[in-house]
Amino acid sequence: MLLDYETLKFVWWLLVGILLIGFAITDGMDMGVGTLLPFIGQTDSERRVVINSVAPHWDGNQVWLITAGGAIFAAWPAVYAAAFSGFYLAMLLVLAGLFFRPVGFDYRSKLEDPQWRNAWDWGLFAGGTIPALVFGIAFGNLLQGVPFHLDQFLKPHYDAWFIWALLGLLNPFALLAGLISVAMLSTHGAAWLQLRADDIIAERAKKAILFLGPLVTVAFALAGLWLYFGIDGYRIVSQPPHDALPNPLGKEVVRDAAAWFQNYADYPVALLAPLLGLAGPLLVVALSQMNRPALAYTMNALSMAGIIATAGISMFPFIMPSSSVPNSSLTIWDAPSSHLTLTIMFWAVVIFLPIVLAYTVWAYSAMWGKITIEDIEKRNHEVY
Repeated sequence: MLLDYETLKFVWWLLVGILLIGFAITDGMDMGVGTLLPFIGQTDSERRVVINSVAPHWDGNQVWLITAGGAIFAAWPAVYAAAFSGFYLAMLLVLAGLFFRPVGFDYRSKLEDPQWRNAWDWGLFAGGTIPALVFGIAFGNLLQGVPFHLDQFLKPHYDAWFIWALLGLLNPFALLAGLISVAMLSTHGAAWLQLRADDIIAERAKKAILFLGPLVTVAFALAGLWLYFGIDGYRIVSQPPHDALPNPLGKEVVRDAAAWFQNYADYPVALLAPLLGLAGPLLVVALSQMNRPALAYTMNALSMAGIIATAGISMFPFIMPSSSVPNSSLTIWDAPSSHLTLTIMFWAVVIFLPIVLAYTVWAYSAMWGKITIEDIEKRNHEVY
């Protein structure tokens, strides 16, 4: 069965969104645990419990990030080129943070020196917090529009470069989006620790959720109000047919104060995403306080899916709006690869994604169980 070009463009928008949500749920959990590590673990053994709660899975979970980046490169090469040009230093900052994770996990407990271990604990904190913050900042900038334009050869050009480009990303709304990202991933990490860790650590994670859950809801609500009253969206006035060959300069785009909310008016069912993002964190708090960590973890995964979906639905069909020259904005209709490329990739996903998910479920089930201080001390040289 061959899908038509227009349908494939939409399907790949959905698939990339699913990959980003999968990354947030899996590797976002590891990042959240890293952010909480210096605060929830008060002794060396407690911190080793925190680390070993994600130790069997963190490297596999990080593959979701690589897969999402590869999918963007293959499905939306124009978006990949434009985004990695403007966000180059930001992506290097993410990689610099991620470098702390494999080294920190592997070498932290090699030496008994408390200073050595404490330094790597803060390295793991950086490895969890910096990427989470930068990813949120990136979404905040996408919602405002990115200062780039395309020339006649479809090559992206930015208004600023090098350090000035990075500083331009650190605007107030983007920093608020970064706070939402850090808070929701930290909540996810705390829910995981309450589910998997020793009772002492689980109790501290429970207290952390009591603070982090409402923070996510309040920050998300504030971002929505800010977007509605203070930030213009983008609207397509005219464009080629959706099944036409990609031509990002073949459309007309205007700024519109209500544009980012139009899809909710046209498709009221889409309101489920922001409602889940608003109410979900509060339900996580309630489930956590009722000592239902498995349900709290599941609810937080749904909440994060709602928050990420809200950003995608609000911008649809835009992927990367241009604040400099709106007509240069990239959408799902004019930024994808060829029909053949999208078709081959689609069937690769259909075949291999169920295998990957089945293996992931097996890996988690095979290494399930509570991580206790006694177990860490008994297996001192066998665990991180």
